[in-house]
Amino acid sequence: MVDEILFTPMPKNSSLPSVVWLHGRLVPDVEAVISVHDRSFLYGDGLFETLAVVGWRPVFERAHLQRLERGSAFLGICSPFNFAELSEGIAALIRAMDLESGSVRIHLSRGVGRRGYSPRGADSPKIVITAHRGTGEKEDLQQWCLVTASFRCAPGDAIAQFKTASKLLHVLARSEAEAAGAQDALILDTNGKVLETASGSLLWIENGALLTPPVGAGLLSGITRDAVLKLAPELGLTVVETTANLERIHMASGVFVTLSTRGVVEISRLDQTELRTSEWTRMIWSELWKKMRL
Repeated sequence: MVDEILFTPMPKNSSLPSVVWLHGRLVPDVEAVISVHDRSFLYGDGLFETLAVVGWRPVFERAHLQRLERGSAFLGICSPFNFAELSEGIAALIRAMDLESGSVRIHLSRGVGRRGYSPRGADSPKIVITAHRGTGEKEDLQQWCLVTASFRCAPGDAIAQFKTASKLLHVLARSEAEAAGAQDALILDTNGKVLETASGSLLWIENGALLTPPVGAGLLSGITRDAVLKLAPELGLTVVETTANLERIHMASGVFVTLSTRGVVEISRLDQTELRTSEWTRMIWSELWKKMRL
């Protein structure tokens, strides 16, 4: 159970989280303390999930919590809270912040252990949930420019399918994008195959089909990506998971990225190449938002 008694809804004009859910309790963010010996801080030894909030409701909550559960099992971290308790914590935080739109972020750490890489002795995992205000649903489909990151991933990296706290490659890729005046960076593997962007999953339209790299190639199993792949056949699109190089993306009839906080974002430019836009992208964007509002 969570403690909500001391909190009333926070002002909506605040851009910073004022209350957080820290290991089962709502506390002011300035009082939310994590040990400097916490392994997530020291080694990135943890996981996180980011959920959109639309109409005071977390979107695709069960799918995110299921991925967190799979990731914690993969890393051997025993979550101290179950589905129902985490869902209750998310709901309590949304109420306390009066969060009509924005996002909530769950962070699970292995906790404090002995010095060094060995996880032995780190048997008290910690969870914190934070809330962040957003501007709500965009009035129109957004467009981004991408640059190809200079950093590469190993093909078939099993760790990549989970949102681990070790995201330095994505941080550096995003930094490159910003330095180039782009909104995001496209990440390739060491064989030159496209994987994902620093922020989301990559999908493209080709010959009446919706294509995307397979999760086994070494990328995050995106929750919004999965929702779009389920939606596509309803719209008349065949779904194909396949590897591709940059040239194939350049030739696509439409390219977009999916991410939890924005749904679908169309890609209009990749490096120095202007990309074609597709009405399929707009249709997918529109239909996805309908599902996100349910």
